[in-house]
Amino acid sequence: MLHIKLMLALLLSLACTANVYAAGLQKTSGTTKKIKAPTQTTPSTTPAPSITPATPATDVPAPGTAKKLSSQNPTLPPAVDLQTPDITKKITVQTGPVLIDQIVAVVNNDAITRYELEDRLGIVERQLKKQGTALPAIDMLKKQLLERMITEMLQVQFAKETGIRIDDIQLDKTMQRIAKENKFPSLTEFRAQLEKEGVDFKKFREEIRGEIIYARLREREVDSKLVISEGEVDNYLNNQAKQLGKGEEFHLAHILVLVPEQASADKIQATRQRADQALAQLRGGAEFAQVAAGFSDAKDALEGGNLGWRSADRTPAIFMEILRKMAPGETSPVFRSPNGFHILKLLEKRSKENSIVIGQTEARHILIKTSELVPENEAKSRLLVIKQRIEKGADFTKQAKLYSEDGSAAKGGDLGWISPGDTVPEFEAAMNQLEIGQMSGAVQSTFGWHLIQVLDRRSTDVSVKEKKKQAQMAIRADKSDAAYQDWLRQLRDGATIEYRLEQAL
Repeated sequence: MLHIKLMLALLLSLACTANVYAAGLQKTSGTTKKIKAPTQTTPSTTPAPSITPATPATDVPAPGTAKKLSSQNPTLPPAVDLQTPDITKKITVQTGPVLIDQIVAVVNNDAITRYELEDRLGIVERQLKKQGTALPAIDMLKKQLLERMITEMLQVQFAKETGIRIDDIQLDKTMQRIAKENKFPSLTEFRAQLEKEGVDFKKFREEIRGEIIYARLREREVDSKLVISEGEVDNYLNNQAKQLGKGEEFHLAHILVLVPEQASADKIQATRQRADQALAQLRGGAEFAQVAAGFSDAKDALEGGNLGWRSADRTPAIFMEILRKMAPGETSPVFRSPNGFHILKLLEKRSKENSIVIGQTEARHILIKTSELVPENEAKSRLLVIKQRIEKGADFTKQAKLYSEDGSAAKGGDLGWISPGDTVPEFEAAMNQLEIGQMSGAVQSTFGWHLIQVLDRRSTDVSVKEKKKQAQMAIRADKSDAAYQDWLRQLRDGATIEYRLEQAL
C-alpha cells in the first residue's frame, strides 16, 4: 500500500506541475540535478524532490532498486526481488518566469497578440528583403503593422456584423484564379511554390479571404454610394485639355501620412512633423521604399509606395501641379490634401499614344444580391434556377425584369455597350470568355451573383461619349480613394482601441 501511495503522490505532484506549466503561470529554466537511486538496503535519508508523501518513507526502495525487505520487521511484507535495471533520473529545477504570449492591442472585444504581430513582421521582413528594400527601424515597422492589423480587424468585425461572409467554395475559386494569373497550371503546384518560398499556405489563404472581404466592404459601403455629376465630368475634361503633359504617363511612388478625421491642431502638427521626418530621411539618402514602409499609411506602403504608371487623366489634379515641376528621379516636398500629407517621387515619365480604337461588348445580365438575410448559397441557387428556366425556353428579358436586383432590371438586364474597365474585374473577366450568344454560369462579384449573356461585340473609335466615360472612371477612382479613407477613419473613431504595444516591447 505504501508503494501505491507514493506513486499516487508522485503522479499528483507531476500533474500539478503540468497544470502550472500549461496555464503559463510559471515556466522556469535553470540547473539540472542528477539523483541516483540508492542500491543499499537502508532507506535513503534524502527525500525525492517536490514529493511530500503523507506517510514516512521508512525502508522504501527507490524505483528501479533491487531491495529485499527483512522478514525481521513484522510490519513489512515479505521480501520481493525486483530485477529492474538501475535508473538515473534527471530532474530539472527551474527558476524565473518565461513569457508565453502578450496582448499588444485590444480592438473592441478582440485582441491582437504579440505572436500575431511578430508573425506578420516576419512575413513583411521576408517580403522587403525579396524586393531588395532596406528594412526600416523595427520599432517603427511594428507600429505601422499594428495599425494595419487594427484596421483589418475592424473591417472583419464590421463584415461579420453586417452579413458579409466568404465561404470556402468561393475562396477556393479565387485561389485557383490567382494560381492561373501567376502561370501555375494547378492550385497544388501554386501551393508547392509558396511553401518552397517559406509561405504558410493556410495563412496565405486566410489573407486572401480577408482581401475579398475588404473589397466587398469597400464596394458596398463606399463605391456604391458615389455620385458623379455631369458638371464634374465637364470640368474634369476642361481641366485635362488645359493641362500640360496630357499625352504623357508618369511612374510614381508615394508616401501618405493620414490626418485623422476632426483632428486637433496639435494632432495635425504632429502628423506634419512625421511627414517632415520621412522627407528628411529621403533627403539624407534613404531609399524611398524603405521610408514608405516605415512611414506611409497608404495600402501600398509595403510595396515601396509604388503607384505604377498613371496617365494624366488618372492622376489627381493636386498631384499634377507638383509633377509639372519635377524631373524623373526627383522627390517632391511635403504637400497637403484633404486626406493628409503626401510625398511624391517621379520614377519615370513617358509619352502616351492615345488609343484610337477600343473593343466593346454588348451584354445583359441578371443579378441576385447577397445580404445578411440572403446568404451566398441561397443567392447562387436562386440564380441557377433562373438559368435553368431560360435554358428551357423562358425569355431572358422577362426573367431579368421579374428577378434581377440590378438597376438594369427595368430594361431586361440590358447593359448596352460595355468598354474595358466599365464593370468590376470578376464580371469583365467572365464576360470576355463568352462567345456571342453564350450565357455564363453563376458569376460572383462584390455585388452578388450574376448571370451574363453576350449579345454582340464591336471595335469603335473613341468618341466624346467614351471620353466622358473615361473621365467618369477617373473621377470615381479619385473620389473612391478619399471616401474609403474617410470611411476607415469613421470606423476607427467608433471603435474602442486599447494599445499595449509599448508594454509588450
